[in-house]
Amino acid sequence: MFTGTNASPGITLGKALIVKHEELVIEKKDINSVDEELKRFDDAMEKSIEELNSVKEKALKDLGKEEAEIFEAHLMVLDDPELIKSTKDKITNENLNAEYAFKEIINQFITIFESMENEYMRERAADIKDVSDRVLRHLLGKTIIDLATLEEEVILIAHDLTPSDTATMNKDKVLGFLTNTGGRTSHTAIMARSLEVPAVVGLKNITEKVNNEDYIVFNGDSGEVIINPDEKTIEKYKKLKLNYEKMKKELESLKGKESISTDGRKVELAGNIGTPKDIDGLKNNDAEGVGLYRTEFLYMNRDNLPTEDEQYESYKKVLESMNPNPVVIRTLDVGGDKNLPYLEFENEMNPFLGYRAIRLCLDKKDIFITQLRALLRASNHGNLRIMFPMISSLEELLEAKKVLEGVKADLNNEGIEYSKDIEVGMMIEVPSAAIISDILAKHVDFFSIGTNDLIQYTTAVDRMNEKISYLYRPFNPAVLRLIKMVIYNGHKENIWVGMCGEMAGDQKLIPILLGMGLDEFSMSPISILSARKLIRSLKYEDAKEIANKVVNIGTAKEIEEYMEKVLD
Repeated sequence: MFTGTNASPGITLGKALIVKHEELVIEKKDINSVDEELKRFDDAMEKSIEELNSVKEKALKDLGKEEAEIFEAHLMVLDDPELIKSTKDKITNENLNAEYAFKEIINQFITIFESMENEYMRERAADIKDVSDRVLRHLLGKTIIDLATLEEEVILIAHDLTPSDTATMNKDKVLGFLTNTGGRTSHTAIMARSLEVPAVVGLKNITEKVNNEDYIVFNGDSGEVIINPDEKTIEKYKKLKLNYEKMKKELESLKGKESISTDGRKVELAGNIGTPKDIDGLKNNDAEGVGLYRTEFLYMNRDNLPTEDEQYESYKKVLESMNPNPVVIRTLDVGGDKNLPYLEFENEMNPFLGYRAIRLCLDKKDIFITQLRALLRASNHGNLRIMFPMISSLEELLEAKKVLEGVKADLNNEGIEYSKDIEVGMMIEVPSAAIISDILAKHVDFFSIGTNDLIQYTTAVDRMNEKISYLYRPFNPAVLRLIKMVIYNGHKENIWVGMCGEMAGDQKLIPILLGMGLDEFSMSPISILSARKLIRSLKYEDAKEIANKVVNIGTAKEIEEYMEKVLD
C-alpha cells in the first residue's frame, strides 16, 4: 500500500493508464540563419496559441468558465512581451537555435516561481512548464498527447497532469488521478475537486510502481493506494465505494437544512473563495455565506494594480451572487511571500515575518484607499463584512480603521452612497493578536481565526520545510488554547468569532471548535455538507466537555488519538 496527499475525496477501482510525456531533449545547435530561427519560433508560438484557444473553448464547454480561465492564463504567458523579446534577443545575439534559446528563458521563469515561499504560487510553475512544453514540442516536431480519445474507463497515473491533459481528456472515462507530485493546491488537485473525481497526489514514484492495465483501488479521503489487490481487498473497496455514494446522497439531503447541534446550538457554515468564479462551488454545496474572499488574486497575473472600478465589479458580483448571505472580504494580503511584479519588494530573510498584508497597506495607503473605496461602493449590492489581515497590535487595527473612516468621509463629500451597516473585523493569525484579543475585541465587530498562519507562528514552524513539517500540527495544545482564548474574549465583548483556516473543515477538530463556542466555520466548499452532517449529530453540551478535556492533554498526538476514539 502507498500513501499520498488526499487531494479529492472518493473511492475508486479500475485499470491504470500511465500518462507519460516523452522527455524533450533540447540540444544547443549552430544555426545558419537567425531569420529562419525567428520564424520557427513565431510559427511554434502561433500554433500553440491556436491550440490553446481550442482547448480553452473545449474546457469552457465541458468543464465551465473557471477551468477555462486556466488557459486564458496560459495564453497570457505566450503573450508576455518579456518572454518573447528575451527569447528573440537570445536567438539573435547568441546565434542559438530557437528551442534552446526558448528553454533557457523559460527555465528562468520557472525557477522564479518554484523559489516562491507561497505554495499556490509555486504550483503555478507547473502551468508555465505546460505552456512551454507545448511550444517546444512544436519546435521539435513532437506529438502532443491527447486524452480526448479515451475509450475505456481508466485511472490516470502520471508524474503530474498538466492543465491541457485535464481540460482535453474524455472526463466520462476518467475514474481518478494518481500523481508523483503535487499538493492540495496543485492544478491536478484543484481540477479533481472541481470534476468531483477522486485523486491522490504527492505519491513520489507511483509511475515507477504501476504498469498499464494494473488494477488499482484507492481512497481519495485517506490517500491510500493499493496496486493489484486481492479479491478480499477489492470487495472491501467496493463496499466502501457503495457507502461513499450513499453518503453523498445523504449529504445532498442536507441542503437547505440548518447547521445546528442536537441541543440547538446553531452555527454558520461558510466557504473560502479566491475569485467570483468560485461562487458556483459555494452554491452547489449550500454555503451560508463567504467566510473569506482572498482579494489578492485580483492583483496577481497582471502587469499593474487593479483599478477601483475593476475591484468594484468583482466585489459587486460576489455580493450580489450571495445576497442576503454575508460575505467577508479580506483586504489585500500580499508582500513577503506573495510578491507582485509591478511593486518593488526588497528581499527579506523571513518573508512570513516581513513586509506584507496590513503592514504593506498602511505603508502604501494609496493602494489601501483604492481597495476600500471599491469595497464601500460595492456594499450597496449585498451583505458586506470587511476584514483586515495580519493585525499584530492595537495600533495597526486603529490605524486601519482610521483609514477606512477617512474613505467613508471622502465618499460622503462626493455624494457616493454606501451601506451604513458594514461589520468590520480582523484576522487572528498572529499569537500577539490572540494574546491581546480581549483588548482588540473592543474595537471590532468580529474575529476570524486564520489557523494556517496561527499554527505556523505559534509553533515556529515553516510549513514549507519538509524536515520539520511534522511539528506543524493543528492539534498542538498551544494552538488549541489560543483558539479557546480568542473565542472566549470575543464573546465577552459580544462579538462573533469565526475561523477561515483549514482547521475549520477538519472532521476531527469540528467537535472541539463547536465546544469552544466557534460561531462561524469557513472552509473549502466541498467540505461544507460533511461538516453540517457532523454538527447535526453532535450535542453542544458534550462538545463543550470534549473541548475542555483536550486543552488539558499534553501532546498533539494524544489529542488526535482521543478525537479518533470520540468519532469512532
